[in-house]
Amino acid sequence: MNIQIFGKPKCFDTKKAERYFKERGIKYQSIDIVKYGMSKGEYLSVKTAVGGMEPLIDKNSKEYENNYISHLALENDIEEKLLSNPAMFKTPIVRNGGKATVGYVPDLWKSW
Repeated sequence: MNIQIFGKPKCFDTKKAERYFKERGIKYQSIDIVKYGMSKGEYLSVKTAVGGMEPLIDKNSKEYENNYISHLALENDIEEKLLSNPAMFKTPIVRNGGKATVGYVPDLWKSW
């Protein structure tokens, strides 16, 4: 099992996800998504696993409003903005190979 947790330092759900894996003795890699972002390949893998781009976007973030994402029509434009402004990602994004989740979903992690 190769768990990656993409999260924000001040995100409560990210801390809960890290605690979930730590309590079960499962090693994970914690990645500060605001600081390091997400590669295009990682993004495409997660996007496929969660069923599209929509669940990955935090529409309540200030970055979402500041980048006028709701006014962009093309998916490529939105993805470009999302990858260049990783604070717009909803967190935590937990990735295990080709599987991924957005948010705190321990019931699904158990099946991994």
